[in-house]
Amino acid sequence: MHPAPSFKVTDRDRLLAHLRRYPFATLAAAPDGRVLMAQAPLMVRELDSGLVIDFHLSTNNSLASAIANGFSACLVSAGPDAYVSPDWYVAADQVPTWNYVSVEAEGQVSPLDEAATIALLDDLSAQVEARLAPKAPWTRHKMSPGRFEAMLRGIVGARLTVQRLEGTFKLSQNKSAPDLAGVVAALGDHPVARLMGGDEA
Repeated sequence: MHPAPSFKVTDRDRLLAHLRRYPFATLAAAPDGRVLMAQAPLMVRELDSGLVIDFHLSTNNSLASAIANGFSACLVSAGPDAYVSPDWYVAADQVPTWNYVSVEAEGQVSPLDEAATIALLDDLSAQVEARLAPKAPWTRHKMSPGRFEAMLRGIVGARLTVQRLEGTFKLSQNKSAPDLAGVVAALGDHPVARLMGGDEA
């Protein structure tokens, strides 16, 4: 996370909204001392016991075999980003920078059983297919008999129990109003310009 307090976001609702809007994240962990990375789609769940994030990996993934025993990990969900040129500021003697939004979720990873993994896959599909409306949603029931079960053997489901959730929304908050306006104007219809203008990240 960026160290500047002006960019730090801890509002839970805002962070969860980001994770649901950008549900594809990078997982980083070092279960055997070497840092390993994986990318995975996410399903955020608010349980009575607390916040969890479910995901799945291919059994061939370097982190998959460690899930059975559990490990500490950090998930990073990145949103839009944009280069910012010093030429766009009113103030002189500025340097190039990058504006972006990103959310980190840190916690302990544990395995999901088969039923929970199937529920995860169904929920993930429903979550993303809903964005494709008016297309009729795809479900696994459209697959040939036995095919889903065969493919299920190629993945492992996992759950990250969230112990830390925070974000960096670096959107020129540390700049003057004229400088910020200059960046927004230069970026035009870029998603970062909309976020700088007050749209939800």
